[in-house]
Amino acid sequence: MKMEASALIDKIIQESKATPDELISLLTVDSRGALYAKATSVKEKIYDKNIILRGIIEFSSFCRCACTYCGLSCENIKLPRYRFTENDILKYAKEAYAAGYRSIILQSGEDFSYDADSISRIIRSIKGLGNLILTLSIGERTHEEYTQWFKDGANRYLLKHETSDEKLYNGLHPHSSFKKRMDCLLDLKSIGYQIGSGFMVGLPGQTLESLARDILLLQELSVDMAGIGIYIPHPDTPLAGLVSGSPDLAIACVALSRILLKKVHLPSTTSIETESTEKYSSLSAGANVIMKKVEPYHYRKLYEIYPNPKIFDKSILEERKELEKFVLERGLKVERTVQ
Repeated sequence: MKMEASALIDKIIQESKATPDELISLLTVDSRGALYAKATSVKEKIYDKNIILRGIIEFSSFCRCACTYCGLSCENIKLPRYRFTENDILKYAKEAYAAGYRSIILQSGEDFSYDADSISRIIRSIKGLGNLILTLSIGERTHEEYTQWFKDGANRYLLKHETSDEKLYNGLHPHSSFKKRMDCLLDLKSIGYQIGSGFMVGLPGQTLESLARDILLLQELSVDMAGIGIYIPHPDTPLAGLVSGSPDLAIACVALSRILLKKVHLPSTTSIETESTEKYSSLSAGANVIMKKVEPYHYRKLYEIYPNPKIFDKSILEERKELEKFVLERGLKVERTVQ
């Protein structure tokens, strides 16, 4: 990496601010090794070598939305759908807690068959398991619902903005709008949630400028967590047949998010690690979180936002042990406190 770029990274780290042009220049350098090393250094000053392990329960594949890139789209009539009962959700949460997970994410399509009170009961039952962090990722709902669930004990809410390009966002989401998504994020923050957002790299029509503005939007929102993944075309969507996003470019976005936002929790997303053939992964570029599905394998195959890689049937506890081994083999440590 050129000295000019290295000096720019140091400037961003020191000032915690950047312009779109500065971020674009760092996204287009020939070698990103120094960027990744500095992002890792920033992460380790805050979190040491600790990696937070979070369990995700994907409890419904039904969705009202018609996102043109997503396999869960309501217009995908080929996908078999499933929906867990409240008892099912609590059962898998208990298994995840017993396996050592102290951070649990409840995720689904935008399935309004779960009303406010049913989500409240689920939140209270899971929080009753012990000392844990509970994140909701169930889409755009009302202020009243968000408020009720926060009072019930939900700690975080993950709602990705997907792209900061309003025209592009609106074209990809015919059921909603960029304004609605931003209103929900600001609403969640005003209520008191730690909010998570994020974006995809490689969307058709996306530019480097919009990627730079995605990173700056994360800072503007002061997010607690940011999920950065790549666009992977699904064969049963209107965008079938297009080219996947670049894992290397997505990892660079993770690194830039780390050096700019410092304390943000950055997951090593499945889409990046599945597609990456580069020597680097997001764990070597500032990521400090791994999220693992903990529902039964039969359902994981059906929660198909994009085509799933091959899935092996193992218990939650077996997978947890393998995940801890994976972390330790890379010279990292498993975070044992609740975060």
